[in-house]
This record gives sequence, C-alpha cells and structure tokens, in this order.
Amino acid sequence: MSTWLRDETPLSPAPRVADESRSDVFRLLRDEGRHHTAQVTADGADWLASAAAYPRSTLALWESRPAAPAVLPCGSAFDVVSVESVFGRRMLDRLWDEGPGSGPVAVHRGRLLLFTAPGTAHRLPSLLRWEEWGQAVPPLLCHGTGDAVTVPPLTSGSADGSAPRWLVAPDTRHPWLPGPEVVLWACVRAARTGAATGVKVSIFPPADQGANVYDVSRRR
Repeated sequence: MSTWLRDETPLSPAPRVADESRSDVFRLLRDEGRHHTAQVTADGADWLASAAAYPRSTLALWESRPAAPAVLPCGSAFDVVSVESVFGRRMLDRLWDEGPGSGPVAVHRGRLLLFTAPGTAHRLPSLLRWEEWGQAVPPLLCHGTGDAVTVPPLTSGSADGSAPRWLVAPDTRHPWLPGPEVVLWACVRAARTGAATGVKVSIFPPADQGANVYDVSRRR
C-alpha cells in the first residue's frame, strides 16, 4: 500500500532561470536532486501534455514558460473532481491513511483538484445520489469530456498564494488514477469523519495553504 508523510516545512524556492525562452526545463525536471512531490517530473509533464490536442506544441510552450499555468482538456488522459479545500484534504487523509492513495492533486482558488480516471466525472454524481451519506458531501465539480481545467506550472516557487500549485504532482507517464468507486469511498469516509468529530465543512480555505507539503515516500 502506498503511504504519504506530511512535511510541515515550506517548499524550497525553485531555481531561478535567467532566460526562460532558452531554458531546458525538462533537463531541470530530470534533476533528481531538485525533485520533490510538489513538482512535476519530465515524465509527469509528458503525461499532462498527452491530454492536449497537440502534445508537442504544449511541451514546447512549457519549455519556454515553465512557471506559467496551463489549461488542459479533460476526458482523455484524466477527469478532474474539484472539492472544497477542507473536505478535500480530509478525503486525501482517508485515501492515504486507509486506502490506495491518490493520483495527482492540485490546489486552485481554494479548491482541491483530484485527477481521476476518465469517466469518473460522468459516473460519480449518480453514485453519490444513491449513497446514504451523499447529502453530507459538499457540492463537487466534476470535469470530464468537453471540459477543461487550469493545471499548475511545472516549476514551483510562486509567491502568489492564489496561484494554482501541486500537492501531489505527476511523476510518471502512466500514473494510477482513482476511479469513481474509490472517490466515492473517500467522500463517504470524509463525511463520516466530519460527522463523528462534529467539524463543519467550511467554504473557506485554510489561512496558510502553503504550510503543508505532502512527501510521498512510496508512489504508485
């Protein structure tokens, strides 16, 4: 079973690149000494680009602007389930403490973006409607075929707290992605945990989202 460890130390700033237009960002991403869970690897960038209509053009754009976010379509390489931040972090705790782990996870505008198997966005809402605890789950935004999402930059280090960033970045060309049943299981466990502790889910993100870094010791 995959495990994760929560590291409370802040991320080290990404190395500064004098001329981004001439930088070899993929050589930078292959430098194992600079890699951590919150930064995309070269293989992870290849996987993300595979979702685009023109992967080579997407990779070329990232090579010239590695610190810029991108917009990618859903439905082919992945679907995305967007969850409010507090409940989403509770889901991640359940996935990694008691379940199979997660796929890539990003944060954007106070919500967690869970990258899931294609087809999840279509099936998950109906599964939640039939689930006893479904009404205790905050509204989910399910992005599938025909939708697009903003993904964080390849390199980290932005001081803008509202900018998208990775919690668990893609690091392989074939990442494991949870399907609708796994996401449903995590939703139910998170809802039960909240009910048991009497914690109300807030629509507001934590005061300092940048304080938590997830260091996955064994990745799928």
